Amino acid sequence: MSTLDRTDLALLGALQEDGRRTIKELAAIAGLSTSATHERVRRLQADGVISGIHAALDPEAIGIGLQAVIQVSLQRHSRDAVIAFRDHAMSLEEVLAVTHLTGAIDFLVHVAVRDTDHLRDLALEAFTTRDEVARLDTSVVYEHVGARTWPIYAVADPV
Repeated sequence: MSTLDRTDLALLGALQEDGRRTIKELAAIAGLSTSATHERVRRLQADGVISGIHAALDPEAIGIGLQAVIQVSLQRHSRDAVIAFRDHAMSLEEVLAVTHLTGAIDFLVHVAVRDTDHLRDLALEAFTTRDEVARLDTSVVYEHVGARTWPIYAVADPV
């Protein structure tokens, strides 16, 4: 991965604020030509600094009536068991995020489902049947609010 300079950081900040900005708009923000800006954005994508541009959807509009966080404790803490569970959870369409933790709870699994019946069926069919799972605790999400941007702590290389 290449080092980031002030211009890269300005482009990253602008794209986080609005991923639909045009190259022309980004060029004006960065003080570069459109071709130089396009090349920088392509480099940032190729280097994996920009991993994607996403659309935020209204959960209710697409049939999501309930979100929950499932706390999962594993039977064993071998690398194979951790990876197997993580990969399984991420393969489920209901799973929004999987967080591997230290402490008594091994994973937090954020899920989006139609209703409580869907949540129950998901827990019983997709999690309790797994050999590596020792215990589940499920909490319904009343509200989910997330940051729209990452803080950028990278220090720019002097230009």
